[in-house]
Amino acid sequence: MASDEGFSDFFYASPDGLKLHARIYGEANAGFPVVCLPGLTRNARDFHELALHLSSKAEKSRKVVAFDYRGRGQSDYDPDIGHYNVGVEAGDVLVGLSALNIEQAAFIGTSRGGLIIHVLGALKPAVLKAIVLNDIGPVIEAEGLAHIRSYLDRAPKPKTFAEAVDTQRSVHGSGFPALGDGDWARMVNAISRKTEAGWIPDFDPALVDTLAGADLSKPLPDLWPQFDALAAVSLLAIRGANSKLLSAATLGEMQRRHPGMEAIIVEGQGHAPFLETGELPARIAAFLDRAENQVEYK
Repeated sequence: MASDEGFSDFFYASPDGLKLHARIYGEANAGFPVVCLPGLTRNARDFHELALHLSSKAEKSRKVVAFDYRGRGQSDYDPDIGHYNVGVEAGDVLVGLSALNIEQAAFIGTSRGGLIIHVLGALKPAVLKAIVLNDIGPVIEAEGLAHIRSYLDRAPKPKTFAEAVDTQRSVHGSGFPALGDGDWARMVNAISRKTEAGWIPDFDPALVDTLAGADLSKPLPDLWPQFDALAAVSLLAIRGANSKLLSAATLGEMQRRHPGMEAIIVEGQGHAPFLETGELPARIAAFLDRAENQVEYK
């Protein structure tokens, strides 16, 4: 049963026995469902406002499932940090979808979530009926990854909610001049949890160690073959105009390789745009409606 906040909690077991979590919005809604996959250190709460829109406010309301990967949110931490990788996480998502009896869905992936979508396209392409990539593509700019590693390494420990909001604004504010006080407050509530020691990131601290060995002086491996395999799937790519992770050149090459791809540039935001802001919820909902019509009448 859905809570007063518009969702219900769903727990399932990973293949190696961890207890994993997802949120389900609009469980009884028809049409193909929407699966939301968050970024590296983020969790299902990142999609709360967008999920509410898609499940209860859009012209065609949909079932929405937002996952917590292992080590994030309400999912168990993994004692083996080697399992914190997109291949294992993609497998966990497929197990969760099977537990929910979801055979096909539209997928919205922010940052790492978009990388997982590329892997899902290789593992089980039939599950992908439409894709929204939020500030991610087949090429990851080393500068953007270095920025992420830098702020994770130096993450402060704010004592109060106001300090936590100020911290996020000081770290990310230059890339997100379009955001207001309410946006920053939502971000803190989405990525942090309150403890006796203060507001701490809601993920396994060992996740930071998974970035330690990346050699950012060399180009990172790309996923162009995996992206090309998505050519038959309806695709919307969203890029923050100030993004350091997804370049304008990569977005242009994505459009060249996938001529039917739609694109949105979000002014005043960087990596990754807040999907609940401005016209993004309505534009994402409209894209999903178009994609479903294409699926039905092909």
